[in-house]
Amino acid sequence: MPFVAADNPKCPKCGKSVYAAEERVAGGLKWHKMCFKCGLCSKFLDSTNCSEHEGELYCKNCHARKYGPKGYGFGGGAGCLSMDKGDHLSGEH
Repeated sequence: MPFVAADNPKCPKCGKSVYAAEERVAGGLKWHKMCFKCGLCSKFLDSTNCSEHEGELYCKNCHARKYGPKGYGFGGGAGCLSMDKGDHLSGEH
């Protein structure tokens, strides 16, 4: 029987074979340790700060920025806060 090489999974980032000693797993895919970084800010990731979306890795912050809720009332920050105390609602003029 001829020798048949093991069919190693391919890294979604670089397309090369990923061996067990260097693999990181996210989203059901295996990545190289050096390829396991955010697609936006290039920060190296670990299992606690990693999010996968359609075959791309993101840190939690970049994932929320790119795919999180958008529109009025989401992420407005202190610049959107009102200093109105509601004095106009008390009935006294």
